[in-house]
Amino acid sequence: MKNFIEELEWRGMLHQSMPGVEEHLLEAMRSAYVGFDPTADSLHIGNLVPIMLLAHYQRCGHKPVALVGGATGMIGDPSGKSSERNLLDEKTLRHNQESIKKQLSHFLDFESNDANAAVLVNNYDWMKDFSFLEFIRDVGKHITVNYMMAKDSVKSRISSESDSEGMSFTEFTYQLVQGYDFLHLYKENQCTIQMGGSDQWGNITTGTELIRRIGNGKGFAITCPLITKSDGSKFGKSEGGNVWLDAKRTSPYKFYQYWLNSSDEDAEKYIKIFTFLNEEEINEIIRSHKEAPHLRALQKRLAEEITTMVHSKDDFENAERASNILFSKTFKEDIKTLDETTFLDVFEGVPQAHISRSDFDEGLDMIGALAAKTNFLNSNGEARRALKENSVSVNKEKVTEDYRLSADDLINNTYIILNKGRRNTYIIKVE
Repeated sequence: MKNFIEELEWRGMLHQSMPGVEEHLLEAMRSAYVGFDPTADSLHIGNLVPIMLLAHYQRCGHKPVALVGGATGMIGDPSGKSSERNLLDEKTLRHNQESIKKQLSHFLDFESNDANAAVLVNNYDWMKDFSFLEFIRDVGKHITVNYMMAKDSVKSRISSESDSEGMSFTEFTYQLVQGYDFLHLYKENQCTIQMGGSDQWGNITTGTELIRRIGNGKGFAITCPLITKSDGSKFGKSEGGNVWLDAKRTSPYKFYQYWLNSSDEDAEKYIKIFTFLNEEEINEIIRSHKEAPHLRALQKRLAEEITTMVHSKDDFENAERASNILFSKTFKEDIKTLDETTFLDVFEGVPQAHISRSDFDEGLDMIGALAAKTNFLNSNGEARRALKENSVSVNKEKVTEDYRLSADDLINNTYIILNKGRRNTYIIKVE
């Protein structure tokens, strides 16, 4: 078995760990778990760090357990502040659980016959028949209010002047519910380690305390740093919101672009955290990047590795081709290889005009395409001047005033790309 703690350390993925956990892991194969919120049918890239924790854990010879928080999903956001964590019924939770397992299977091996095959569990299965009276009798009495109040996550909320409404009972006791999950998995799955983000330390250690007091055993905590971006903006968010792992929510092209647009500083950090490349390979890519930063070798390799892992090799190649297409010498042929979704992603935000197919079939001259029928340019006169100056292109090929658009110009039988000079791009949609 590989040394898991050493693996985390060189990758910059270790924030805090309990004393003795490294020795504990080197003694034998151990089970560790990470919890995931099932309130959507897709994980997003904010979940990738804990996913990679489990993936590296399995690759080091240990047994990963992915916990879907069905019970906590039925509570919703305990603070009542997040619209993303709504109350869900059991049918929706089960659907989300299956979708999440499918995504996790890109990183974890659930099908292996080996002893360290990954396992997926749902805390709703053991919490649904647990009455409130049983919970406060069998669990609540073992943890004092003083202990719970001492947690940083609780102290910061109670002392915050901006939190005028205070902290709900649900939110306050959330650490007990999460702590009980750890105790349950310790008893039923011989799970001795819980992992998560650094903000989860308080909840995880409540679990280790329950294992000590009720299970008469020893549990361990490992946390990873919360990922930040060098420019101060939030990791995992784009202009459209979360960057999802589901291709229906975030297309492979947009997913690829997110990583490709990383700063040098962030890419150097991300390639260690979000890929399975070894230390020697990563150091070589970093060295090569520093010799010629304008080639963006670091960002390109990062985007390739993670897009292939989350989606597929084909999706990566399509996204790469789409990214390079605007600079392609065979643009007209290449652009027609893109599916409509990727085409629209590439030209997102570009002004569009809609022309009926009947009008188009009658023939569309360049004055009409630039001004009369589309209003891309302010007047027919401006359109004529642009054409005389040889600054107008159709699908990246220069045209003159006597050119007429035809079906041969249509991309996906629907779109035509017009350019006036280098900076002004327009899309005609024929429908």
